Amino acid sequence: MTGPDELVRSMCQSWSGPDPDPDRISSYFAEDAVYHNIPMEPIVGRAAIRDFIAGFLSSFDAIDFDIHHQVVSGNVVMNERTDTLRGNGRDTPLPVMGVFEVRDGAITAWRDYFDMAAVDRAFGSPD
Repeated sequence: MTGPDELVRSMCQSWSGPDPDPDRISSYFAEDAVYHNIPMEPIVGRAAIRDFIAGFLSSFDAIDFDIHHQVVSGNVVMNERTDTLRGNGRDTPLPVMGVFEVRDGAITAWRDYFDMAAVDRAFGSPD
């Protein structure tokens, strides 16, 4: 059985590569998981998380997660990282602080804290 540290690292790695797979990424989540990018509304349930990931990835080639620090306390994993959004002819770095809760070998909650202005720039929206 994979521990919380390895599970979160593996999920983060699954976003990279030439063709990230929303089904594979969402398989790391429990059926009733909650994914909350704090500047936005939370997404509830593995199927809804999968659909969000598919929509998000349709705008990018991939997203590289560079984990700078990761700490684990029981079933809680926190990481400080830079997510590089690759696509639209450019790479956009996004500093992120992520908090994950893991139960029974699956992610039950994922909260990311970041500056929404950087995402808006990546999508071509004005500041």
